[in-house]
Amino acid sequence: MTQTMGNKRSMYKYGWTGVIIAAFVLLLAVFFYFDRRNGISFIIREWGLWGIVLAIFLMAALCMTPIPSEGLLVLYLKIYGIWQGIFFAWLGSTLSAMAIFIIVRVYGKILMKRLISSDKFNVVDNWVKGKGALGLLVARLLPIPAFAVNYIASAMPSMKLRTYLWTALLAIIPYYIGTALVFLGVAQETWIWLVLGMVALILFWGTGYLLTKRRAQ
Repeated sequence: MTQTMGNKRSMYKYGWTGVIIAAFVLLLAVFFYFDRRNGISFIIREWGLWGIVLAIFLMAALCMTPIPSEGLLVLYLKIYGIWQGIFFAWLGSTLSAMAIFIIVRVYGKILMKRLISSDKFNVVDNWVKGKGALGLLVARLLPIPAFAVNYIASAMPSMKLRTYLWTALLAIIPYYIGTALVFLGVAQETWIWLVLGMVALILFWGTGYLLTKRRAQ
């Protein structure tokens, strides 16, 4: 009976997550449709510093949830350009990591256990216990959502903020650059950027897959 209730709760949670993701994708599609001539992007850029602050905090808020942040990253790439788009998204991701660390340290493991499955927790926990800071960096390359790794790492009593933060800052960069290259290739119809971006993402995902298989052996 308990297992059945747990399965229903899990299905309910993932169902709502799927609905939110679908709605988010729809909103992005609407934005890109109406911003074909960059009119909306120009208005947002005219907001200046306030627009940038809003973009950073919006990315931070999204990175604290199971909703993938790639769509918002692509939005920033279109509005602010490649380098500024990556930088603002990276700042938002960093702010999210800091906020998660503080929240988990204040509210303890109760919140984390409600959000993260025990399987994901055990995978990250084993990597960190086995190899320390290097293990956490490796765990951030595994096919586990970044927000989940942040919650798990924050819940470890031995985790130092310095180790937690520098691995979070570093691990997200290759993925963001790969995504930006793919966007650049599609936007400019330049195959070389598209190929480089796809290669970068394949290497990123492939590394995580190989590390997962190696750990399972």
